[in-house]
Amino acid sequence: MPAGTIDDAEAQSSGTGLFPYLVIGSQLLIFIFYAVGTKQDFNTDDLTAEFDVVQMYNYLIGVTIMMVIGFGYLMTFLRYYGLGAVGLTMFITALGIEVSIMFEPLFSRGGWTEYVNVDIEAFLNADFAVAAFLISFGGLIGKVNPTQLTILTIVESFFYCFNKRIILERWIPLVDVGGTIVIHMFGAYFGLAVAYVLGKKPDMSKEASSKVSDILSLIGTITLWVYWPSFVGGSLSSGNMESELALTNTMTSLIGSTLITFALSVLYNGRIRPVDIQNATLAGGVAIGATANLDISPGVALAIGFGAGAISCVGYNRIQDWLGEKIGLHDSCGINNLHGMPSIFGAIMSAVLPLVITDSNEGNPGYQLAGMCMTLVISIFTGTLTGFLLKQFEDKGLNRRGIKSYGSKTAMDDAAFWDVASP
Repeated sequence: MPAGTIDDAEAQSSGTGLFPYLVIGSQLLIFIFYAVGTKQDFNTDDLTAEFDVVQMYNYLIGVTIMMVIGFGYLMTFLRYYGLGAVGLTMFITALGIEVSIMFEPLFSRGGWTEYVNVDIEAFLNADFAVAAFLISFGGLIGKVNPTQLTILTIVESFFYCFNKRIILERWIPLVDVGGTIVIHMFGAYFGLAVAYVLGKKPDMSKEASSKVSDILSLIGTITLWVYWPSFVGGSLSSGNMESELALTNTMTSLIGSTLITFALSVLYNGRIRPVDIQNATLAGGVAIGATANLDISPGVALAIGFGAGAISCVGYNRIQDWLGEKIGLHDSCGINNLHGMPSIFGAIMSAVLPLVITDSNEGNPGYQLAGMCMTLVISIFTGTLTGFLLKQFEDKGLNRRGIKSYGSKTAMDDAAFWDVASP
């Protein structure tokens, strides 16, 4: 068998076995819900509302590009997992949007007692939810099969919507326009909890990058970098000071995290390391989300970017390997470094800044910290439960002695689930 391939016996026992039946079965159930429980009600009489809808669609395009191209190509850093990175990102995005449009109204005040309105706002909120699922996927990429990803997306959507609508809106009046806590923190620590439970596959030898995969990953980074302000400002009404602050503060913070990352990457490694630039440059966008709409001044926005970029660089160069050695946590894409720790930093900033500035949109420090703590608890707890559920769908088959073993022992290899063309 040529090096770098998976034999037929492994491929036949891979996790794609249940995948088509699970997808078809879930689609039949979701179709019934869409057929009897949804509506499309649009306000075409108010010109101001129409303008907001048009601008919201512009944001929707930007956020969707971030999901399928930004996240998809960011994860192509693995040399042998390009098809899985981009292809499964598309699958998670489509399924995640579909189920989040269904689950988010469940936890709103009316619940499913009213028809679910499938409008542009519903799609935009579902896109935000997908960001959390793709963040979780980053910690698991190359180690889970399509069946597990289908279950993960549906289950995480349910818990994400519960945390957002019940905990962070109804119980705790959290202020977080850019999803620092709601999206990045939840997605990161949910994914890390799942990753901890599942662990690594027996053969991790394919966990490597190449010059081409690093360049493709940088395309994802640049796409996310350009469209990140749309992600942060998408939930705000257009044409007002709050919206413009969110956009400009996000751009300023991204600039800060980018420049500090280039400097620290050289200080740590003696040269510029691709993984730092692919990820830590984006940390400013993660951290600024909870304060982006506040009049914090460009200097503070830049400082938040500096801090987030520095924290992320420390994570990639020191903390990630330490966590792997000490507690056995394998984080494929380093989501703790890009989304986890910067989101905690951003949450703390959202609690501290209201003490030193005056802004009508600021959050209450106590509520901000409570929202952070509750999100950490819920994401880790539900992620752990989900991890044990996914463990029941690992790639297992019978070896020659009749003992259960991994169907595909090798991680980070497209050949386990894809029909891969010859080089």
